[in-house]
Amino acid sequence: MVESNNSQINSQAVRDYLRALQETVCNTLAALDGKATFDTDPWTRSEGGGGITRTLANGDVFEKAGVGFSEVSGTKLPPSASAARPELAGRAWKALGVSLVIHPYNPHVPTTHANVRFFRADKPGEESVWWFGGGIDLTPYYGYTEDCQHWHQIAAKACAPFGDSLYAEYKAWCDKYFYIKHRDETRGIGGIFFDDFTTGGFQNAFAFMQSVGDCFLPAYVPIVEKRKDTPFTDAQKQFQLYRRGRYVEFNLVYDRGTLFGLQSGGRAESILMSMPPQANWAYQYEAQPGTAEAQLTKKFLTPRNWLIEAAE
Repeated sequence: MVESNNSQINSQAVRDYLRALQETVCNTLAALDGKATFDTDPWTRSEGGGGITRTLANGDVFEKAGVGFSEVSGTKLPPSASAARPELAGRAWKALGVSLVIHPYNPHVPTTHANVRFFRADKPGEESVWWFGGGIDLTPYYGYTEDCQHWHQIAAKACAPFGDSLYAEYKAWCDKYFYIKHRDETRGIGGIFFDDFTTGGFQNAFAFMQSVGDCFLPAYVPIVEKRKDTPFTDAQKQFQLYRRGRYVEFNLVYDRGTLFGLQSGGRAESILMSMPPQANWAYQYEAQPGTAEAQLTKKFLTPRNWLIEAAE
């Protein structure tokens, strides 16, 4: 986590990439929706930094989409970040990132989340501590094997130039991270998740973060195009709302980004833009055996090797 030469760290290059990524994602999603456009909400943080939150609502394809850029800083890290890293005590810090969550209208189109981020902490007279993190994950309401295969193939392709074992390692990390312990199920069908990445020095680590950020649209857009016009019933919409409740539970109980943002005095509106526009909870709901709703938890919300299944 320590860079041997602080002069190699280029925070401005990271910032430029993240802003361009936000713009590209928003333009692509707005074109895909065809009706709604993104509102832009710049904001500042009293302790340091700020960001730009862009949101789309009530579109033909997307019920809600949020794509946020943030560049925040401070003099003391919150407990969620410093508890496991005593070496960060007393350091000023800066965090830059793009985070997005998309909640489609059609229940046959999956919800998705992606983020890429850079963190550095500095102390006079000492080397900087820095790392990259991020990932992409997919949360379907109705499972389609070919969509899961496509998603993981793109994720594996993004990792391949940086090490033969990275996809398998970060796929397993994603499955473990996006796990709802109190429900004993994964949040979705995963993807990749990484953190504390410094391998090969700043330039290589930055290139890997860019590869993950750049793979999001090729992974997600074809799935949206394939499923967005699928007919659905009111019962299927209600099931989507029920499953969205699981998404809310994970984000508020376990998500490190949400906890970091709230504990560091971040802007609640931007931090909680990941929440769906509507969600339902039902007491002891059980799907009827043999239905697509039952297949979701039985077949899809459990870790699987989608690359092997894709090759069969």
